[in-house]
Amino acid sequence: MKIHTPGIILNGVTGRMGTNQHYIRSLLALLQQGGVPINDNETIQPTLTLVGRNEAKLRKLAAMRDGVRWTTDLASALADPANTIYFDAQTTGRRAPAVKQAIAAGKHVYCEKPTATDTAAAYALYQMARQAGVKHGVVQDKLWLPGLLKLRHLIQSGFFGELLSVRGEFGYWVFAGDLVPCQRPSWNYRKEDDGGIIVDMLCHWRYVLDNLFGQVKAVSCLGATHIKQRWDETGTPYPCTADDAAYATFELANGVIAHFNSSWCVRVRRDDLLTLQVDGTHGSAVAGLRDCVVQHASVTPRPVWNPDIPNPLNFFDNWERVPDYQPFDNAFKAQWELFLRHVVLDEPFPWDLLAGAKGVQLAEKGLESWARRAWVDVPELAP
Repeated sequence: MKIHTPGIILNGVTGRMGTNQHYIRSLLALLQQGGVPINDNETIQPTLTLVGRNEAKLRKLAAMRDGVRWTTDLASALADPANTIYFDAQTTGRRAPAVKQAIAAGKHVYCEKPTATDTAAAYALYQMARQAGVKHGVVQDKLWLPGLLKLRHLIQSGFFGELLSVRGEFGYWVFAGDLVPCQRPSWNYRKEDDGGIIVDMLCHWRYVLDNLFGQVKAVSCLGATHIKQRWDETGTPYPCTADDAAYATFELANGVIAHFNSSWCVRVRRDDLLTLQVDGTHGSAVAGLRDCVVQHASVTPRPVWNPDIPNPLNFFDNWERVPDYQPFDNAFKAQWELFLRHVVLDEPFPWDLLAGAKGVQLAEKGLESWARRAWVDVPELAP
């Protein structure tokens, strides 16, 4: 058995996403299954080095599996030739300097989004990685959610006919932290710490739209800070200076219109925390994180507006559930496996730092649109 053992530096792994999605549910799960299989006689089994600032948390995480190393010294981890991949899940403001350091050390780079605090810095990371000849990728996890994989299947099969529009509803009620503990870190709600839902979520909507529905041409976005005060991890009240809701409309190059409501101040009365409704000339679909239902044009009801009588139609009828036509893995883990195959086998991996820069660009244009109260064009970034 031939075993490839690329060393991965995981920086920022003590945070919520770094711990749960990337470390436990992706890389530890991957190792638990015996690595990434290439064929019957070859596999990829990475070694892990955890990097951060909290020694106690690092030590606890490393103890979850034999052989996992940890350090608070990023420079020493980068200097180790056994480590060939650098992964970054730090807060946004810390990411670009550390990624630059890793590229300069000749490491392949995989990182969370946003890749930087502005488009120029994000695009500079892409240019630096390309010039250095290292492989690079950005987490775009929602593309591997079962619900969105089903949408992709429907699009590829021609189910919708001509695509008309996309409506996204994302979010849930994030408690302020006074009576019920907050579900998200406090920096998310401080602009000075690179927080805000526009910066966080428009990066996601960029790659979802670009990969499934069409290239984003222009954006009109309105943000809001609905909750003015929250309580941090120590129970101390603080003023909220970043947006906690965003209402954005996107014009796509192919004529499709998309609209996404993103909010941490909304109570959920829908099928999932994220739902996408896609309408086309031949049919419609509504997808959540895992499930997807469809309605074909041939069974679409014919409602008539009459508010003077009870509605005779149940609009939840005549929708059919898309079956699970394949087994679905954790979305983060699925992309990790593809990136490892990209590094070891040189297989294609289009979700790169240029795609990351496009996400930052859309967030930046969304903030500009809000400030100007106007539609803003989204120019193409040169590859």
